[in-house]
Amino acid sequence: MRLTVSQALVRFLSVQYSERDGVERRFFAGCFGIFGHGNVAGMGQALLEHGGELPYYMARNEQAMVHAAAGFARMSDRLSTLACTTSIGPGATNMVTGAALATVNRLPVLLLPGDVFATRAANPVLQELEDARSYDVSVNDCFKPVSRYWDRINRAEQLPGALLAAMRVLTDPAETGAVTLALPQDVQAEAFEWPQELFARRVWRVGRAVPEPAVLEEAAAIVRGAERPLIVAGGGVIYSGATGELGALAERTGVPVAETQAGKGSLAWDHRGSVGAVGATGTTAANALAREADVVIGIGTRYSDFTTASHSLFAHPSVRFVNINVARADAVKLGGLSVVADAREAIRALDEALAGYTVPQGYRERARALMADWNARVERACAPKDGDGGLLTQAEVIGAVNEVSGPRDVVVCAAGSMPGDLHKLWRARDPKGYHVEYGYSCMGYEIAGGLGVKMAAPDREVFVLVGDGSYLMMAQELTTAAAEGIRLVVVLVQNHGYASIGNLSESVGAQRFGTRHRLRTPTGLDGDPIPLDLAANAASLGADVIRAATSTDLRDALQQARKSPRTTVVHIETDPLAGTPDSAAWWDVPVAEVSALDSTREARARYERDRGTRRHHL
Repeated sequence: MRLTVSQALVRFLSVQYSERDGVERRFFAGCFGIFGHGNVAGMGQALLEHGGELPYYMARNEQAMVHAAAGFARMSDRLSTLACTTSIGPGATNMVTGAALATVNRLPVLLLPGDVFATRAANPVLQELEDARSYDVSVNDCFKPVSRYWDRINRAEQLPGALLAAMRVLTDPAETGAVTLALPQDVQAEAFEWPQELFARRVWRVGRAVPEPAVLEEAAAIVRGAERPLIVAGGGVIYSGATGELGALAERTGVPVAETQAGKGSLAWDHRGSVGAVGATGTTAANALAREADVVIGIGTRYSDFTTASHSLFAHPSVRFVNINVARADAVKLGGLSVVADAREAIRALDEALAGYTVPQGYRERARALMADWNARVERACAPKDGDGGLLTQAEVIGAVNEVSGPRDVVVCAAGSMPGDLHKLWRARDPKGYHVEYGYSCMGYEIAGGLGVKMAAPDREVFVLVGDGSYLMMAQELTTAAAEGIRLVVVLVQNHGYASIGNLSESVGAQRFGTRHRLRTPTGLDGDPIPLDLAANAASLGADVIRAATSTDLRDALQQARKSPRTTVVHIETDPLAGTPDSAAWWDVPVAEVSALDSTREARARYERDRGTRRHHL
């Protein structure tokens, strides 16, 4: 079959399927793109000609379209995603941040950046980075460290092998992340005689690895010997569809379940076995149990520093770890027993191996009492306080959205102070109802990620919570949502600065320097707030806008937004200094060792004290 490289690529992508547990689905739901001279004649022409096979979606920012693809992949449990095509130069490098986010979060996305001429016939071409050390280098080499597979297609003959390798990585739960195929612009338009077999419908099976019997036996023995075990549920539980099995294990054995950011929703917030979020942004219940735990069963978690409170949280002198993960690199962390297996299969096998085992009744009761106390704190923090006459707190905003949203609705967030507050305060009712990107914590992910979530689950309401700092980074996919008729509810929280980094700055003795949106005066950026009107900006990008000032206003606006056929932005001002219930956990951010500032010296003293709680788990 004689086709161009781009035409062959599009046709191949359109017939790739994933299968798990007997259910097949298209792996590529479409292709995002922004066209320039490096891809318009190749990928652009191919998508025009074969658009019925691979739907095309026009994005407004290259980084944002990768975020949308990542959001789609996460909502699809990594069984489906979107491709992204760009021109060469800045169009390509704009995607690097999105690639890093996808790889950090173990989410499959396919990136197809244009590249310089393979023939070098007209070099240097527009937007080419000339490297005198080698003419084989282009800006697309930047994708190598943030991609799980990277290739450059310099000859048409190379495409079939590269495509199969790309699919192998994209559909492997242990290896997945960003995959980059750099496409020289002349090669994209080159014709070649392709074998028909390349375009046959191909199904990639996403298997479920079972635990090795001897390792399972050892894991069960470790847990049986525990008096105060704790499960830490990560994103792998949700991707595996193992939430039902996890709930049954917790109910039968009495082992309490704490959740990471990616694992939040593994159990409903009111499940008898749930003790909520764990780590630096965790609940006091989960963190108290983590400090006492003699065995920690990590399921599908990569144990980030927020989860472990920078290795200070799991404080029992002889604590042991049993780590269940599809990726061996994550399963070996903290010196734990490595159980390399699918989360669902491993939980089922472990539950069977633990037949007859339960935790002491007193431990069950302690976990429930701790969680009851935490829930009371959440109620107080999130309760409306309109009578106070001041600005709303962020906790009140979270409480209002949680109240108005339905059990299957999805909350989306990524960076700033909001993710930490959501981790502690949000009451998840569905495994797919909590979508906070905290592996890369990328400002600007929120609206683009929410777009991808809604594309993957159009039957769910999607509430995007975004602060003014993140909104200013990347809001333009509101226009994409308007163009595609995709409806989001965006809650835009305006606090005139970077609240999260402001709090962190103060904690390290840097006095909130450079964290507020202020006009410059002779003494620095310490004048009045910049007269930003982000609500007007959102309207100019194609969204409907509702301004709210009180808790009552906010609830009314959210209800109105739910009924609207269009994307609606609800704008609310909050108090950046109002805190939320403390997690009683540490996060390691080094403080200047010497300083003339009293605030920094005091912060360093606190840092020296706190880092003494950090320990090695070997």
